[in-house]
This record gives sequence, C-alpha cells and structure tokens, in this order.
Amino acid sequence: QVQLVESGGGLVQAGGSLRLSCAASGRTFSSYSMGWFRQAPGKEREFVAASSRVGDNTYYADSVKGRFTISRDNAKNTVWLQMNSLKPEDTAVYYCAAGSAYYLGTRSSDDYGYWGQGTQVTVSS
Repeated sequence: QVQLVESGGGLVQAGGSLRLSCAASGRTFSSYSMGWFRQAPGKEREFVAASSRVGDNTYYADSVKGRFTISRDNAKNTVWLQMNSLKPEDTAVYYCAAGSAYYLGTRSSDDYGYWGQGTQVTVSS
C-alpha cells in the first residue's frame, strides 16, 4: 500500500505559477504510475497529467499541455506538478493518485487505487 500527501496549493493570480508536491509513503514508490487529477466545484473529477513508473513517459490533458509539467523522483518518493501560466479555470482541488496496474500512467481515474486528500488551487483573475 501507499499513502499520498499533497502540498503546495494556494491562491495565485492569473499568469502565475505554483508547484504541487505529492509525498508517498512506502518503499515501492517506483512500482506505481502516478497521476494528477482535479475537481472544480460542481464538476466531475478530471485528468490533468500522468507519469510512468520511472518518469520516462508523461501525458497531459489538452487543457494544460504546454503549461503544466509532471515529474517524479523515486529516490525521494515524490511526484510534482509544476503549473505555469495559470488561468482562473484551473481553480480546483488537485489530487495525486497512484496506480499499480500499468507501467504507463493512464488518464482514467479507475486505474488508480490510491489517492491523496487533495490540495486547493485558486487562481484569481
């Protein structure tokens, strides 16, 4: 099992940047593909970005491609989401997730069995 704790959320003006961190417990972090998802008020949870188990493959939602970057350091049991050029529509609770079924990260929340508690990101206009 793995436990996930996100941090780094906050309030930022449009055009600004934030870096979210997700720290994982356990000694088998490299066994998990990792994903970031977000959920805005009144909306369903949506895929943001994903990383393969060793970070050699990454995937992004079209809405964040070119602005967000997912990265991981398996020695530190941590995955990050660097968010640049933030927009008000990026406002949401951001969750990191871990999945053991696939080497590559996937876009489906069903493929992730472990979730963090979420961190709020608010982008003001």
